[in-house]
Amino acid sequence: MTLTGLCSPLYNGYVTAESIRDTDGFHLKNLFENKAKTSVPTTIPTEQTLSTTSLEVLRARLRESAARLDAYETWPREQLAWCAEAGVFRWFIEQKFGGLNWSDSKIIEGYLSLSQSCMSTTFILTQWNAACRRIASGAHQKLREELLPRMASGELFATVAISHLSTSRQHLARPALTAQRRPDGSFVLNGFSAWVTGGAYSDYIVVGATLPDGNQILCLVPRLAPGVTTYLGQRLVALTSSCTDKLQLENVVVPPHDIVGGPAMNVMQTSGGGGTGGLQTSTLAVGLATAASTYLHNESKNRPDIAPAADAIQSEVDELRSALMALASHKTSRLSASELRTKANSLVLRATQAALTVSKGAGFSAESEIGRWAKEALFFLVWSCPQPVLQANLNELTNADTDGCSMA
Repeated sequence: MTLTGLCSPLYNGYVTAESIRDTDGFHLKNLFENKAKTSVPTTIPTEQTLSTTSLEVLRARLRESAARLDAYETWPREQLAWCAEAGVFRWFIEQKFGGLNWSDSKIIEGYLSLSQSCMSTTFILTQWNAACRRIASGAHQKLREELLPRMASGELFATVAISHLSTSRQHLARPALTAQRRPDGSFVLNGFSAWVTGGAYSDYIVVGATLPDGNQILCLVPRLAPGVTTYLGQRLVALTSSCTDKLQLENVVVPPHDIVGGPAMNVMQTSGGGGTGGLQTSTLAVGLATAASTYLHNESKNRPDIAPAADAIQSEVDELRSALMALASHKTSRLSASELRTKANSLVLRATQAALTVSKGAGFSAESEIGRWAKEALFFLVWSCPQPVLQANLNELTNADTDGCSMA
């Protein structure tokens, strides 16, 4: 598998612990150790120092670099360092571990803000947050004490390999990634996870696996553990810089203290780590739709003919933002999380297409952020898309009306 010019300058398409130790010429280890040289804050930011102004500065930097990131299709090491400097990684972590312990609703507000500037970076943050939540909700205090402070500072990066447990591989007769329990309480993992974001750039990966009896576990796997192979990133329609690709595991041994969930049936629903997790993808969609809506509103100031369309999109954005914040605040919402995802998918596709229509040829330029938005909106059709949402997407796109799958 050759991925020249994608998420790194390497000629290999995959990375193993052995390749890092043994490769001559370009030393793969440098690829990952470079991030240790990235400047991270030496003092812990407080709620007061993380002002609205600092978030706006971060948003401006991310937006300015988004086109370059999309063009070069490289891992956003610099952008993630900016996030660390701004204290973004601390949003999700308890204060006793060096974090700020932001509420679910405040985290959602942060995602909404950042996703309007750079979808790739914000998407990567959601995968880091998913791993962080699983580690934080695990049963082993020592693991939390060891990892969470370093994650809060931006020193350690983690991601998740769990999509096969809930959506992408459920239809297979044999689980894509299996676990066998050994007499000493450890587990041996074999198989693969098809869609893992930034696996080759992570220090740890939270992996989901299925036991012979159908129970599932979530476990923490070091990227450099023997038997782990990470790939540098597939070239995607959009968000290629997220370096999302396959994770391969061959006889990977996981000790008992690295189990962060299960064994349990449907471990994703029973192992904690809830919070904003089920809303993250919808939040990204609403954030991207907000960027498109803002563009339409600004254009309508000088083009009265598009004002009705701009107002209609803005009205939908406001409605979904309201529902999103209600759900994040654990308040009554007229939409369920699944209904919100369905409507957010519809809105982001229509809002970005409307922006592209209004921008005319300028938006179709490869350098245009409006064209990039239209491509990024397609992501929501395929990522973490449960069957009811997928069916609702099909119904709208084909003007069908299947029982139980109405858009109403």
